[in-house]
Amino acid sequence: MTVSSMLGAKVRALRRREGLTQKKMAERLGISASYLNLIEHDKRPLTASLLISLAGQFDVDLASFAADNDAALASDLMEVFGDRMFEEHGLTNSAVQDLARQNPELGRAVLTLYDQYRRAREQAESLVLRVVDKQDLVSSGPLPSEEVTDFIQRRRNHFAELEDAAEALRGEALKLASGDVGRGMVQILEGRGITVQRTPSRGSGFLRSFDPGARVLRLSESLSSALYHFQLAHQLALLAKSEVLDALAASADFRNDGSKALCRMVLANYVAAAVLMPYEPFLEACRAERYDIELLSQRFGVTFESICHRMASLQRPGNEGVSFHFLKIDHAGNISKRFSASGIRFARFGGSCPKWNVSVALLQPDRLRIQLSEMPDGKRYFCVARRVEKRTGGFRGERLIHGVGLGCLVEDASELVYADGMDLDAMEPEAIGVSCRMCERSNCQQRAFPSVKRGLELDENRRWLGFYTSGG
Repeated sequence: MTVSSMLGAKVRALRRREGLTQKKMAERLGISASYLNLIEHDKRPLTASLLISLAGQFDVDLASFAADNDAALASDLMEVFGDRMFEEHGLTNSAVQDLARQNPELGRAVLTLYDQYRRAREQAESLVLRVVDKQDLVSSGPLPSEEVTDFIQRRRNHFAELEDAAEALRGEALKLASGDVGRGMVQILEGRGITVQRTPSRGSGFLRSFDPGARVLRLSESLSSALYHFQLAHQLALLAKSEVLDALAASADFRNDGSKALCRMVLANYVAAAVLMPYEPFLEACRAERYDIELLSQRFGVTFESICHRMASLQRPGNEGVSFHFLKIDHAGNISKRFSASGIRFARFGGSCPKWNVSVALLQPDRLRIQLSEMPDGKRYFCVARRVEKRTGGFRGERLIHGVGLGCLVEDASELVYADGMDLDAMEPEAIGVSCRMCERSNCQQRAFPSVKRGLELDENRRWLGFYTSGG
């Protein structure tokens, strides 16, 4: 069985990382040095048996040899080379794809370098204001949010260790409180000498506060039942499963000091969701209700956003749910959460495409937006999105408004209740892209910038609704 005939560069990079000659590596794999040389130069295929041998001999993650990783890296690199400073170099799609495939380490180094360049440029632009205000410059390292998001994506948003931790916490809580998981979590905390109190927030936006010295956990009295239980589970995860969280955060080898702390919080959120929505029962319910988000929200007593986020984590090997992508944006188009198991690409730098249904959903409260969309590469996705709001503190409390989107490949849409009665083969999809700079469609009326793939196309004698629209 042939895995791929284009993985030679990855084998060569692995050999060099291990400090081996071709002869030494070939001996460990049970092949000749000449055959290994042909594999490294893509003149012989890397078979499944050899790939398994590589995994066993050199502790290789088989996923690192997946072609999808090359596509993701190529997409990120195209976004980097979409910067105007590269326009004069005439870089082509094929050249960038070759870089991602043949030298992925160099490609990732380019991403790191560009990320540092952007941070330095942003700091330079704000330097005068910072000096005048006598503020210290922040670290020029990678953003913690980006590092943590990349870590979650590498793990496909599924952590067996956290699923086990959550099942243990849930089982203990149910046993203590005769089936009431919320009351059981309070009893676990009380057993650790912690007092749980409900506290007025008085419009401050306060949700949760734990005082380690006084051993008091305060939760806002304005929290809904769903948010109360989630915050309770989050704090319990931080306290009872700290070692697991620490081990996972340490395994990511973050470069920014703040990334580990953020990662612990994100992973604690994962545990909280798994406590309230245990894997097997939740996946069974998803299949039975055909991923009806509203019904599942009522059944498990959690928010719309929590249901969507949990659906995107159902990637247990051998018992996966639908491969979803998930994102959360604000009014400015900033993506605060993102994950893709469907294969769709998100903008890594700059703004995202305004034609995604999650952007439109922000303008329409209490309405679920359904969209059949098509990316420039021809892949089609079935997506649902809704505006969500969080508000605490009564009349004077601030409202946080976001758009939450969930989607899958159109081939999986039949498993979702939202596709019932729709002839997706006959429907005209919405043409979307990653971002304006990454999208080559010249006839998009909402284009804000020219495409790096087509360049600037202007005709002073013709004008379309969009300034950068050529109508082609």
